[in-house]
Amino acid sequence: MLLDTASMYFRAFYGVPEITGPDGTPVNAVRGLMDFISRLVDQYRPTDLVCCWDNDWRPQWRVDLLPSYKGHRVVEEVATAPDVEEVPDPLQVQVPIILEVLEAFGIRVIGADGYEADDVIGTLATAAGQPVDIVTGDRDLFQLVDDDADVRVLYIARGVGNHERVTNDWVRSKYGVDARQYADFATMRGDASDGLPGVPGVGEKTAATLLGRFGDMDGIIAAAQDPTSDMGPGPRGKIKAAAEYLAVAPQVVAVARDLHLERGGWALPASAADPERVAALAARYGLESPTQRLLAVLAG
Repeated sequence: MLLDTASMYFRAFYGVPEITGPDGTPVNAVRGLMDFISRLVDQYRPTDLVCCWDNDWRPQWRVDLLPSYKGHRVVEEVATAPDVEEVPDPLQVQVPIILEVLEAFGIRVIGADGYEADDVIGTLATAAGQPVDIVTGDRDLFQLVDDDADVRVLYIARGVGNHERVTNDWVRSKYGVDARQYADFATMRGDASDGLPGVPGVGEKTAATLLGRFGDMDGIIAAAQDPTSDMGPGPRGKIKAAAEYLAVAPQVVAVARDLHLERGGWALPASAADPERVAALAARYGLESPTQRLLAVLAG
């Protein structure tokens, strides 16, 4: 089970009522994430669990290709480190606590400098050699769904308790494309939340139709450039007009699958790695209830 950790703690922060610890520190995102993990582990009993981390939420190499990428979320550009993301102060102070709690429990956290959690997930899910459940509220990760390799997404957009199990049939029934085509579909459709403008005039229906006829982005671009192809004049003009965007956007949207990451050592713990530290964190931040729930679930 691969967790898109930031997607989950943002969801916890906005979905769990404001709660503070004994010293006044907000802890709703910490508590929410702990309870999300408890619920998912209890329901699916994964053999392995990894909290995938955004070491860089807006990698410079993606920005170099597409300057608008996540640009609306930047509050401060930093030359020698990742740009500062717009994060509510009450959530920002909880992120180090989340890391402390995960470490104390012995739940593996993996990130990669210069890459997003999506890229870590893509790499660990590819050639995993075992079934993989990816937990996220991010549609971009639908591109990793692979029925043959037993990779699916547990999509939490409507809440962890109401998550959907995303398979290739699910993607096809909702969008009219196969999961392997989803990145190209998203490239054409665009996504304002990620600063992806998309191809003007090409919505979901047209994108799905083009992928159904021409297979992938390369096939669509080739058909648009080929005067003898049977692509209609409307889509042809739109694809050709977006040539500059389409030359770079597929690389931005595609999740990396080949990072050099240490594999192994991520077995689901049966008990806390550091019980004394877990107890101290629970007392300091008022996390006794979610701590007991998580310990009980890990113990089986």
